Amino acid sequence: MSTRFEQFTKERQYLQNVSPATLEWYTHNFKWLHTDNPTQDDLKDAVMRMREKGLKVTGCNSVIRAINAYLKWAGSPHRIPQLKEPQFILPTFTLPQVTRITSHRPKGFFPRRLHLIVLMLLDTGCRIDEVLSLHVADCDLDNLLLTITGKGNKQRRVPFSFELRKVLVKFLTDFPRHERELVLSTRHGRKLGRRVVLRDVKLLCQNVLGFDPPARTLHACRHTFAVNYLRRGGSVFHLQKVLGHSSLDMTRRYANLMTEDLQAVH
Repeated sequence: MSTRFEQFTKERQYLQNVSPATLEWYTHNFKWLHTDNPTQDDLKDAVMRMREKGLKVTGCNSVIRAINAYLKWAGSPHRIPQLKEPQFILPTFTLPQVTRITSHRPKGFFPRRLHLIVLMLLDTGCRIDEVLSLHVADCDLDNLLLTITGKGNKQRRVPFSFELRKVLVKFLTDFPRHERELVLSTRHGRKLGRRVVLRDVKLLCQNVLGFDPPARTLHACRHTFAVNYLRRGGSVFHLQKVLGHSSLDMTRRYANLMTEDLQAVH
């Protein structure tokens, strides 16, 4: 990485206090630029190479956001316009599938840990990394609130249900944790990997519960929470706070109600 790219990331790290994940995101995306002082033709070439490599439009736009942030910092007059993204219905779990998950009664540490992960995703709408980063001290069992550390190290309080509390309390009783330890760690207290959890959730759905999980399985739990929250009369403004979105525009993407809802209104 060039000196100017390094200077940009250092300023983001020390002056804006961005998270390590954001720094890694910048570093990864800058690999598409062959120079730290690109012309408009260089930027077009970068986008063309992304598309030729098979990068999806959403992936290209993620790279474009990082590059445009750098160009603004560097005082460059050039920018890359965002590509038009196709609008798809967000994948969600069906009600019968959610019922199968919630009625499942696993035995043993690993199956119960996996089941608790899925229940927390469906019950709170949190991102998978937020759930895997949750410490015992972050769980207010009396007031049914979780203290979630989201993107940019921003904390928020998220409510959870009585039903989830029953499962959570029983898990922490059977497998005790210190308050500074992760709730859903490995046997040795380490943080679980997202890909490992994704693999295990898919196997749980297919081999144990008997259905094929929706696309983007872990994030589909978040979609499912959001859609059902709105179906039951929840406010989109409250949903924004629960999901930890910085703008209402991001939350509106989760307001894609299913076809049967639109038919019922019609």
